[in-house]
Amino acid sequence: MAHKTNALRLIESLGIPHETALYEAGEEHQDAVAVARQIGVEPEIVFKTLVARSEKGEVAVFCIPAPLELDLKKAARAAAAKKVELVGLKQLLPLTGYVRGGCSPLGMKKDYPTWIDETAALHERICVNAGSRGVQVILAPEDLRRACRARFADLT
Repeated sequence: MAHKTNALRLIESLGIPHETALYEAGEEHQDAVAVARQIGVEPEIVFKTLVARSEKGEVAVFCIPAPLELDLKKAARAAAAKKVELVGLKQLLPLTGYVRGGCSPLGMKKDYPTWIDETAALHERICVNAGSRGVQVILAPEDLRRACRARFADLT
């Protein structure tokens, strides 16, 4: 059983049906494709969480499928910004409360605007980090969208 993270507490408080998948999280950073392999699912259903900042300093969160890269122009368009750039690793923990490899779109320190790549809607269930290295939460894309108050957008 996974320890309760802010992300898991949030989805449980909303009554969202979910499962957790545990994996071995070593000291080295693992990419989301490697995580998918470890938990035995297709990489396309594991969504990584990326945090960006606009030219005005506004923070935005983007969830995209593990094998793909965030298109910064599409992300900026979704966020109604001229430009967005991914935040540096040193900024991740103070902004979100999460570390690299353990960043969840759920239960961040603040309620940042969040977008989920529209391909999520093609799947019955997707996985996102549960707020700790070594723990993924598996849930319906619409439930994730509702829990994060996110919007679907073309991000890749």
